[in-house]
Amino acid sequence: MTTPRRLSMTVAVGLTAVLGLSACSSSGGKQESQSAASGEQAKAPTMTVAFITHAAAGDTFWDLVRKGAEDAAKNDGVKLEYTSDPDGANQANLVKQAVDKKVDGIAVTLAKPDAMSANVEAATKAGIPVVALNAGSDAWKQMGVLSYFGQDEKIAGEEAGKKLAAEKATKALCVIQEQGHVGLEARCDGVKAGFPATEKLYVNGTDMGDVQSKVTSKLQQDTSLSHVIMLGAPFTMTAVKSIQESGSSAKLVSFDMNKDVVGAIKGGQVVWAVDQQPYLQGYLAVDSLWLNKTNGNEIGGGQPVLTGPAFVDSSNVAKVEQFANNGKR
Repeated sequence: MTTPRRLSMTVAVGLTAVLGLSACSSSGGKQESQSAASGEQAKAPTMTVAFITHAAAGDTFWDLVRKGAEDAAKNDGVKLEYTSDPDGANQANLVKQAVDKKVDGIAVTLAKPDAMSANVEAATKAGIPVVALNAGSDAWKQMGVLSYFGQDEKIAGEEAGKKLAAEKATKALCVIQEQGHVGLEARCDGVKAGFPATEKLYVNGTDMGDVQSKVTSKLQQDTSLSHVIMLGAPFTMTAVKSIQESGSSAKLVSFDMNKDVVGAIKGGQVVWAVDQQPYLQGYLAVDSLWLNKTNGNEIGGGQPVLTGPAFVDSSNVAKVEQFANNGKR
């Protein structure tokens, strides 16, 4: 990680912390305690932000992203319009709809940048500020996007691979739940760069039965596997069952976390997780658009604002658990 990236992260969080002291509630435009005490009339939101992701329904990772976005909207007095669609073309159409509605800002994920680029560029040409988060760390600049909040998936993968090497792993399986997702591919490519004895396995992430059966089958076929790497918290918890079902001695590691993964690390079923801090991604995306509208700020200085990778294992899981229980990690 380079120094400018660290600095951009510090600036982003620092601005959020300082300006958040006087931030407004989305339901009232004033801090909730003031409104409740005084009974004052709530003021209208300062702006409308369309928050458009590639999330599938029911994914606990995206619940954390959304929680961060909603908390920022509440603090800043922003009307938040959250939509999602895992299909690239459909997600691009949601961007077009937001442009047609003339929203004040757009926060968007770029898991499938080829499908998204035309409509995102149309938004920026229409004068609507756009920020990206979570996916598209290599593509956002070309689309005229102001800032990117997330982790560099290749760097995160490389660090995970180095950690495997340091732990004397012998052979790793990197399981990709959505073929064509550039971020997931970058994670596994990064792992392989840091730990060459890594192979990929593709599963259907919309069918947990398929995930479990294919991972189980692979573990039964290849007893030389020392580690299984899952690229999302719900899939990690399914892989716990696969390891038990197959009788494999392979160790399980996860990209991304939720409350269940935190519990599995604490209980020893998962060795460690790569945390990209999804709550922070959602919060910073909305907060940066508010800062841009109200104060002309642009965060990051042309560099991605990195929210990961951070590693959670038995040494620090107890500290993280308290925040996971609050629904923010």
